[in-house]
Amino acid sequence: MPTIPESEPHRHRRMAESFGADAERYDRARPRYPTPLVRRIAATAPGPTVLDVGCGTGIVARQLRAAECEVLGVEPDERMAELARGLGTEVEPGTFEEWDPAGRTFDAVVAGQAWHWVDPVAGAAKAARVLRPGGLLAAFWNMHEPPPAVADAFADALHAVAPDVPFDVRAKPGPDPLLDTAADGIRATRAFGDPERWSYAWEWTYTRDAWLDQLPTQGALTRLPVRARSEVLAAVGAAVDTLGGSFTMRYTTVALTARAGGAP
Repeated sequence: MPTIPESEPHRHRRMAESFGADAERYDRARPRYPTPLVRRIAATAPGPTVLDVGCGTGIVARQLRAAECEVLGVEPDERMAELARGLGTEVEPGTFEEWDPAGRTFDAVVAGQAWHWVDPVAGAAKAARVLRPGGLLAAFWNMHEPPPAVADAFADALHAVAPDVPFDVRAKPGPDPLLDTAADGIRATRAFGDPERWSYAWEWTYTRDAWLDQLPTQGALTRLPVRARSEVLAAVGAAVDTLGGSFTMRYTTVALTARAGGAP
């Protein structure tokens, strides 16, 4: 199986819509986003109305609602959307590119850990159409860097059980390919001011059980057979044990933002 080009993950819909296989685990285990980022989005948008693209289980939406925003989600996976609704987020079905705004406009369009599943040009053009003048587009990602022992155990075990996994799990995580592709899509529309990057570094300590709870929510594992996934988790768990049963993860949350119409 060929490796997914870093500029084209949006073409792989089966992977993009695989996360709802265990929506409750996803909502429970996935990291949240730094409060300063959420507050900055709320303060920078010209008003309180926000469209959350690929809202999943509503993690971003709940954080924005806590910052006094009014949030509507768009989500193609009904399993994720159902859980988000149960947790208080209004969600409409569909991919962002095909979703019908029905004449509605918003002060901000956001996407947490989701914009790479959207066509970068069509998505930016759609965002421009639904944003009010001066509205904010903000796409952001949590980039994590586990200790080498944990990262190597994961890569080795995954390669052993799934040598055809369509991306390079040994590649050091970084924001540049995702942000460069998104920025190019935004510029192509000629509907936004020049994109800006916001960055927030933070850390989180995981116990063995907490990390093994989150790991199956990652794209490399969501579609693996149960036995293969169990082998990967066992190998990673053993690596965490060698570190004393817990480790500190270094995160960098990076946002790409742009103003509709180039307003200051």
